[in-house]
Amino acid sequence: MSSDVVVIGAGISGYAAALRLRRAGASVTLVTKGMGSLALSPGTVDVLGRLGGAAGPAGPGAGATTEERSARRAVTHPYAAIAAADLLPEGHPYRVIGRRATAAGVDRFAALVGPELLTARPDTAAGEGGGDDSAAGPANLWLPTAVGAVRPTLLVQPSMQAAVLRDGGRYLVVGLARLKDFTAGLVAGNLNRSELPDGGRVQARALTVDFEARAGESDTNAVGHARALDDPAGIDRLARLLQGKVRDGETVLLPAVLGLDRPGVFQELAERLGAPVGEIPLVPPSVPGLRLEHRLDRLAAAERVRVVMGARVVDSRVERGRLVSVTTAAAGRPREHRAAAFVLAAGGFESGALNMDSHGQVTDTVLGLPLAGVTADGAENLRRLIHHDYWGAPQGLFRVGVAVDAQMRPLGADGEPALAGVHAAGGVLAGAVRWSEKSGEGIALGSAEAAGDAVLAELGCAVPPEQSTAAGRSTGATGPDKSKEQD
Repeated sequence: MSSDVVVIGAGISGYAAALRLRRAGASVTLVTKGMGSLALSPGTVDVLGRLGGAAGPAGPGAGATTEERSARRAVTHPYAAIAAADLLPEGHPYRVIGRRATAAGVDRFAALVGPELLTARPDTAAGEGGGDDSAAGPANLWLPTAVGAVRPTLLVQPSMQAAVLRDGGRYLVVGLARLKDFTAGLVAGNLNRSELPDGGRVQARALTVDFEARAGESDTNAVGHARALDDPAGIDRLARLLQGKVRDGETVLLPAVLGLDRPGVFQELAERLGAPVGEIPLVPPSVPGLRLEHRLDRLAAAERVRVVMGARVVDSRVERGRLVSVTTAAAGRPREHRAAAFVLAAGGFESGALNMDSHGQVTDTVLGLPLAGVTADGAENLRRLIHHDYWGAPQGLFRVGVAVDAQMRPLGADGEPALAGVHAAGGVLAGAVRWSEKSGEGIALGSAEAAGDAVLAELGCAVPPEQSTAAGRSTGATGPDKSKEQD
């Protein structure tokens, strides 16, 4: 079974790479052992929100001493920080991805899923093609979390736009009594105590209403609430519970359950209440993340990306130093997938693509690529990469992964490409502490963009997206999904 490109992994970087390559004219097979991580994400696009702190010392541009570089600081303009590479620690993936590919990947993804699901904020400050690296670019937005902390992100879903915190803002935080993952009093109390990065403050108060998502059920999760609010009758019941409770000048903040399949639910509720309504992302399962997952899944079907689910890579074949095929486990017999190029986007430790055993041996479980930041001595890895002081120095394991060059080719210890025909993207890349930096989606989309550029150059089919017949298809495509298989 052959394609121009095989993409391994169905996370944000895998889908972004697969759809980019398909729209440029390549035949693409996406193999994945299961769902990607979008259902675990808040459904926003984080590019770079913080340096120092739990991520460890920033680069030399952040200070003269280790103590200065280790201080936790907010990043206001992520693209400018990426361009000023000396702010980033040595080995950080943004040092090779760069500002242009990151901004292009983020912009392309926002256009891909459409304005109903992401509010685009192009890097126009950097001029034509992102040329002026001294320009600041769009600033991070500051969103409340499900415990009332304040976190940075670059792109939000339209349903979250009203939840972006502003100095002097007044908010009514609404809890739903049968949704146990969100406590309005906790969120409002912490917001009142918090200071925004620019020094501003907000005022918040709490209200909890008894919205019954499913008849007779006292503990319904976020997805159950979202499905109830896809129904106009559900919106009507929630609006009735909130009528007369909103004060003049207040913005209503609700947990992110305002519809799974109908992204305009927040607008309908805002019209009924006569006040802005915004969503606060929750712990998984994430309704905003599932919205993106479902949109990408439908897009892959519409664009005829061949998606093979339940397909764990168990073997690979290399000829003359070049990867020519991967074999996936399948019911009945293994299946071989041949291609001219491969994109490894299977994630990191959280997905099992990277693994550390009890003896300290750290491996890439998919293709067996060399990893940066580890040694062959398992005892040394255990000593150096993991410690038991929870509040102490950052865990070294967080930065372990595949080192790449600007074409996202995996590198060996000698700094040379380790395996021809392979490009890596997303969570497998070494050098970043994504959860602390708030950089996960930016790294994923920037590396997918750079990998796509390199693959298209190799294949000789770099067709501009606007010239692709597939590019004109509806992003809300429905109907029979003839491109998805189950191994």
